[in-house]
Parts: sequence; C-alpha cells; structure tokens
Amino acid sequence: MARIANTPKVELRGVKKRFGQKVVLDGLDLTIEAGQSLVVIGGSGTGKSVMIKCVLGILRPDAGTILVDGKDVTRLHGRNRDAMLRKFGMLFQGAALFDSMSVWENVAFGLIQGRGMRRRKAKDIAIEKLAKVGLGPEVGQLSPAELSGGMQKRVGLARAIAADPEIIFFDEPTTGLDPIMADVINNLIVDTVKGTGTTALSITHDMVSARKIADRIAMLYKGKI
Repeated sequence: MARIANTPKVELRGVKKRFGQKVVLDGLDLTIEAGQSLVVIGGSGTGKSVMIKCVLGILRPDAGTILVDGKDVTRLHGRNRDAMLRKFGMLFQGAALFDSMSVWENVAFGLIQGRGMRRRKAKDIAIEKLAKVGLGPEVGQLSPAELSGGMQKRVGLARAIAADPEIIFFDEPTTGLDPIMADVINNLIVDTVKGTGTTALSITHDMVSARKIADRIAMLYKGKI
C-alpha cells in the first residue's frame, strides 16, 4: 500500500522502554516528515541509541506505537517486516565493517545476502556508491583494516546507501574523527540526503555536526523530546 499523502515518514507515539528499574524512554513522541533530516541530540546514556533500535525493530518498546509510512512496525512479522527493513539504511557509530571481507563486499553485503543479487551486479553498485562518497574503485579491493577511520566512515555510508533506502539512520556519524574529516562526513551526509530525497534520523552529541546536517534538531532528555 502506498504511503498516504501527508502521512509522516516516521512517527513515534508514547514510546516507553525500560531496563530493570531504569526508565530510558518515557512516553517519547517524535515525528519526521518525508525528506526531512532530523537530528536528535542528548548526552551519553539518554536513550538515543535505544530509540533508533526500537525503530529498527532490534528492541521492542514496552509501550507506544512506532509508525513508518503509517504502518506500526512493532506489529510486523515475516515478509512484511522484511519489506519494511528494506526501506532502511544504517551508518553505525564505528562503521562496523567486516574485516574478513573486502571493502566492496562490505558495501554490497546487504545486496548479496539480503536480496540475493549476483556478485557481479552487486560489485558494480558497490563501486558506484563508493564513488558517491569520494572513493575510487581501487579502494574496493582493499581490506577495511587498511583504511583510516575517516575512510571507514565513508565506506559505512556507501553501504548505508547501497540499496537506495528511503530512510537512513546515522549513529554518532562524526565520533572519533578529527574536525576536518568530521566536516567531510557531514558534507557527504548532507549531499546524500538532499541529493536522493532520503529521510534521515541522526543521533549525536556533536552540536557542530547537528547544525550542519539537520533540518530540525530535537533534544532527548529524561526519556522525552
């Protein structure tokens, strides 16, 4: 079913999550419109990563509703859940690359494993996406261990956009980078989101990054926005 006009791309309503006695999300309400880049800021341990994991379905909220294109992702199973997950791309905090694979295989991982794409076609797409983040085809043959931290982040971004997702999640995209490389990554994120019309949800404690990549900034504090 197509997304109804004016339906938010992502919407969290009254989302709650606790671990034992610790309340992490306490009735969280959040709306992201299609094509918008929203950055959620907050200190360490405020629940930013938990929020993203709930949207991705990695964690199940204790209460509340999480809607993507008007569908409650917490109630999806099997093929319906797989179809929803194909809308998502993710840039992990530490790039999270597989050392046992070449760079291009990392970028193409979801295409080959998740979609059953032939390796030759997947490699062509991987090289194309690497070019979009400023890396030449020769980088595709390298091991992630041969790359600097900034280059690993670029590869992680190429992997995030490999399947042309509708929504990309950025988890602390500039953590561990020097200011110059952080600015390069920020510019790549802006170019990627604006150039493709993708919806983006980023979490960070870096206000410089937040101001650069956000259309809108929200603060998560005591489990609420």
